[in-house]
Amino acid sequence: MEKYKCKSVGIIGSGIQGVCIGLQLIKKGIPVTIFDRLDPLSLNFKSASYGNAGHFSPYAVLQFNRTDILSDVPKMLFSSYGPLALKWNYVLKMIPWFSNYLKNCNKKSMLHTAKYMHQILSLSNDAYEEIFKEIDTTNLIEKKGIIYVWTKRNLKSRELEIKVRDDLGIKQKLLTQKEIIELEPNLNPVFDAGVIYEGAMHARDPHGILKEIFKLFLKKGGKFIQDNIISLKQNNENQTVIKSEKEEYIFTKSVIASGAFSKSLTDQLGENIPLDTERGYHVHFKDMDHLISRPVIFLDKGFGMTPMNQGLRAVGTVELGGLKNPLSKKRIDYLIKSAHELLPQLKKPEDEWLGFRPTLPDFLPIIGPSLKNKNIIYAFGHHHLGWTLGAVTGKIVSGIVAEEKTNLDLSPYSSKRFN
Repeated sequence: MEKYKCKSVGIIGSGIQGVCIGLQLIKKGIPVTIFDRLDPLSLNFKSASYGNAGHFSPYAVLQFNRTDILSDVPKMLFSSYGPLALKWNYVLKMIPWFSNYLKNCNKKSMLHTAKYMHQILSLSNDAYEEIFKEIDTTNLIEKKGIIYVWTKRNLKSRELEIKVRDDLGIKQKLLTQKEIIELEPNLNPVFDAGVIYEGAMHARDPHGILKEIFKLFLKKGGKFIQDNIISLKQNNENQTVIKSEKEEYIFTKSVIASGAFSKSLTDQLGENIPLDTERGYHVHFKDMDHLISRPVIFLDKGFGMTPMNQGLRAVGTVELGGLKNPLSKKRIDYLIKSAHELLPQLKKPEDEWLGFRPTLPDFLPIIGPSLKNKNIIYAFGHHHLGWTLGAVTGKIVSGIVAEEKTNLDLSPYSSKRFN
């Protein structure tokens, strides 16, 4: 077993990032303890790692910092029936995020984001496949590709997406309406064309996969403490302190992998990181998962459907509104209405869910050491791609902690870009 300078690591967060980081560190022989107020094995664990769309999306390089959609943002925000919404009691708190977003909403920034998302996304499926060899994925994974559909209304945006992905060498197959219906005959043809990413896979149960990875982490000697962490600091170059309301825990190094909840900790460390929250929703149509054989995303509507063990999951929309606002019934109604538009056969849904995506205004995650506290490592801000990037983030962060060399350019993911 290789000997590392790091004698122990504490990880704050037991979502897909934290658990994958913990697993990779344990494999290196470094003792790890994961902290979370919720146990991943509990039925009450309803984080983003539970409620997401379940897509493994290595092709999703283009994000929201695009000039082709900037002019549509105000119109979408003022519409109660659309893919984007804003909680108006949260507007003032969003100002730092919006200010940074506008700086990053240009062609140069868009292509920068696409390039460095592609750098890690291109490694994401292989990183998961390594883990899948060690866990039982029976009825948890399907490899049938993922379909996106669209109308002719925003063809310039679709052409932009196709070109950027082509330029990066991403495999994609354009489909006519007829070809889509041949693949998914139950769909209502309210779209004009689409694309399939044939190499993509999806989860039948994201929480089920998380639990299997977490159990592997525990089996290999990892520890878990269910506790609500309130602060984190670096005492000296060999010691970090994770503190809850009742206890202090000391480690050589610590990792913040708390998703949308990470900002309260980074603020304590004196970093001005404009992390905020995209609130996402889902509902399940029980016993309807047979209607489609793979995920289908309707780009015009900003939502998608994934066949899962719990039923057909309709998921999506972006709502800017922070962590404390209650669930919005309008967002749920929008999902239901959009789902019925694509699949009129659907009946009444159940299991309304609201989750929090950690979002940064340039749509790159933060992966790397804190600027002022080199033994505190950041791993958050993966926005819509937290699920996809869990395994590869685990490999990258474990390498950073162990001070290993890498061929990846990690500078674009540094928090330095905001400070």
